Amino acid sequence: MAQQQQQPQQQKQHQLWGGRFGNNAGKTNECLATLNCSLPVDSRLFADDIDGSKAYAEALAKAGYLTSEECATIQTGFELVRYDWIEGLMKFLPSDEDVHTVNERRLTELIGEVGQKLHTGRSRNDQVITDMKLWMRKAIRETCDSLSQLIDTMCQQAQQNLQVLMPGYTHLQRAQPVLFSHWLLSHAFALREDCLRLCDLRVRANVLPLGSGALAGNPLQIDRVWLAERLGFAAVTANSMHAVGDRDFVVDFVYCCSMVGLHLSRLAEDLIIYATKEFDFIEIADDFSTGSSLMPQKRNPDSLELVRGMSGNLFSCLTGIMMTIKGTPSTYNKDLQFDKQYCFEAFDKLQQALMVTQGVVKTMKLKMQHMESALSADMLATDWAYYLVRKGVPFRKAHHYIGAVVAHAERMSLGINEIPLGDLQQICPHFDVDIFKVADYGGNVEQYDVIGGTATISVTEQLKLLNEFLSGLKKLQ
Repeated sequence: MAQQQQQPQQQKQHQLWGGRFGNNAGKTNECLATLNCSLPVDSRLFADDIDGSKAYAEALAKAGYLTSEECATIQTGFELVRYDWIEGLMKFLPSDEDVHTVNERRLTELIGEVGQKLHTGRSRNDQVITDMKLWMRKAIRETCDSLSQLIDTMCQQAQQNLQVLMPGYTHLQRAQPVLFSHWLLSHAFALREDCLRLCDLRVRANVLPLGSGALAGNPLQIDRVWLAERLGFAAVTANSMHAVGDRDFVVDFVYCCSMVGLHLSRLAEDLIIYATKEFDFIEIADDFSTGSSLMPQKRNPDSLELVRGMSGNLFSCLTGIMMTIKGTPSTYNKDLQFDKQYCFEAFDKLQQALMVTQGVVKTMKLKMQHMESALSADMLATDWAYYLVRKGVPFRKAHHYIGAVVAHAERMSLGINEIPLGDLQQICPHFDVDIFKVADYGGNVEQYDVIGGTATISVTEQLKLLNEFLSGLKKLQ
């Protein structure tokens, strides 16, 4: 371990780009040096930078620019650098601009001059985008894992409460009776689409940019196809200028995170409404509620309000990265340094939101009696129209007749199921005594047994589809 703890060489530390500036090297204006330093943000790429650098050392050896002994020394040295990061032993110098300079400097301190050969033919332009893609593969996997846990929790709640009825809403107005499970799974399917988007991005972004140099490519016969296979990429980029300036995959990732945030916000909004005393459909667990500093009776769903609010942070990351890229000319520009800030923030915020949402869904309690007592006779109207359709009445006429029935009920202050048969027959002669059989909410729900419907058999199939999706996702992970 003594080798790992050795002090930095006493030679003067130079910027990687300092040669052009002669005696002024290292004398960058302090405010610019602070702005230029991305280390507080990109230090989390240390492992990805090490992995990419080790592979590049092997490619240099394969091309004849490193001996096998030199390559082995670099490989060992990088593991010592990794140890310093993991154990919190890394010491930073004023000349350290980013994670790449730290890793190369520390490597050279540990193994000597051979460490200075590593950057042969490589630019930080193709290095950083490679690091980002290596990091993003893991980020996508972790995000999909968190999403799958939430979807699984929603499926468990849906399965446990499969027979619970509730009002379904459009325009926040009572519309038709549905199963609670059908409502909950509507949100689960939105999250499934988010997983599919991320999986698609993982495939599309899995193209290696390393070997593109600063912008013109690599003239040293580096085997990029071999390098891609070594790092687990499916292909190599086809144009070096496009490769070093491309941040579309970052935008796509932040967009995917924003879409998840949007869907979590809509779920949170529903749950917040359903937890009010006015609805009283669910109860948020104490662990995910807070109180008021003034009003002792308050039980606030702050967990869900924070999730709903956090979606705004995610959207700001998306607009931030898009506006950063919008004004840049082709290839690499320093503006792109901010891509990591937006990407990492979106990932971190989303992980928090997913964890909290899963906790809320897992621990919330259903108030079944309140849900079912919220069902009202006017919600039978659509099924009554279908009753007339089955009697041979065209749907548009049936819709008109049932509208007249509802208006009559409102004038009489009755439910439509309380109107005398004679009154119904005056509105439409096709009404008969069997109309009153179409007054059972549970029975009506079971009519909707089409694929994707709210009948028990349909919801059971939805659960099956989601569970199969989750099983397939685990295999991909």
